[in-house]
Amino acid sequence: MNWPVIAGVAGVAALIGFGAAKMAPSNAPSAPSAAPAAVTQPVAAEAAGEVKIPAEYLKAAGITVEGVTSGDVSSEILAPATVAAAPGGEAVLVARANGTVQRVNKRVGDTVRAGEVLAVLDSLDAASMAAERRTAQAKLELARQTFARESSLFQQGVTPRQDMENAKANLDVADAEARRAAAVARAAHVSDKGDGMAVVSPISGKIAAQNATLGAYVSPNDELFRVNAPGAVQVEASVTSTEAGRIQVGDEATIVLSTGALVPATVRSVAPTVSGNSRAGTVVLAPKGLAATLVIGEGVQVRLHASGSKAAAGLLIPEEAVQTIDGRDVLFVRTDQGFRAQPVLVGTRSGGVAQIVSGVKAGDRVATRNAFLVKAEAKKGGDE
Repeated sequence: MNWPVIAGVAGVAALIGFGAAKMAPSNAPSAPSAAPAAVTQPVAAEAAGEVKIPAEYLKAAGITVEGVTSGDVSSEILAPATVAAAPGGEAVLVARANGTVQRVNKRVGDTVRAGEVLAVLDSLDAASMAAERRTAQAKLELARQTFARESSLFQQGVTPRQDMENAKANLDVADAEARRAAAVARAAHVSDKGDGMAVVSPISGKIAAQNATLGAYVSPNDELFRVNAPGAVQVEASVTSTEAGRIQVGDEATIVLSTGALVPATVRSVAPTVSGNSRAGTVVLAPKGLAATLVIGEGVQVRLHASGSKAAAGLLIPEEAVQTIDGRDVLFVRTDQGFRAQPVLVGTRSGGVAQIVSGVKAGDRVATRNAFLVKAEAKKGGDE
């Protein structure tokens, strides 16, 4: 808005009105009305003013635009949350034995398939496991031959039943030992030749972390890789015990990212206990869409629409959307080219949510997150 031009127009109009009043007769009825019309013109221009903000700036500044919703302040809960991996959505690959990293096949950011070898360890423990597997297999083969011979001799009446039963027991023991040795080697991903121990990904996804360095010595349970499956995430929100009692499985929620993006979600579960240190309970949310935009470990904010609170419906908006200009509460309503400052009457405020009594209607899109930046642009335009 060009305030110097408006002020000049108002001044010229005022002077014209003043001159007309001096030159007109004292009984002329139209002369006194010229000056008030010129004074009210800037007020009308200000009420219809608009802060023009490009859409590119909204994204760069993280300004979120949301619709005014119907609800009640007591049913809205604003809580901090963290993006976490869903069950089965993250795999931590560790070393199964002592050894050195012989080969590294993948690095951070690479896409891997389930069962793919990410690295190979050169390990004496792997050699021992392979030797035990071969020894157990050889003993099993000998026990099978012994049992076959004793069974044949018993049928011919050459040897007693006791010899055949002893051979059968030895065969069972050898078979169990061979199965154990094979299972140990298979769990450690020891090669058939026993010359290495493979690090294998159990899921498909992307490598999020890598600690395996070529030639480095590793010990059992040392983390080598971390693989995340795409989209397999959940959001864990921290709420008080009172708030947890009002939240039910299936309640709607909104995840607010640091970029201002909004992701709809539903409540998947509510922890029945609270933490001993923070005295906070955990609410697990399942994103409905845009799960790929959620980064594991990222801090977000969630708005929970608790169905456990029964109250009259009203108009709700995040409290940070309410800004103050010249002592009045306003909301910045989205227009085609920017925002318009709309005076509103605010009712109660609770849990980061404000109740709007009048000024807007449900469905109006207003600036919420980082709305103070729109206010700064509006004040800058007013000063100019």
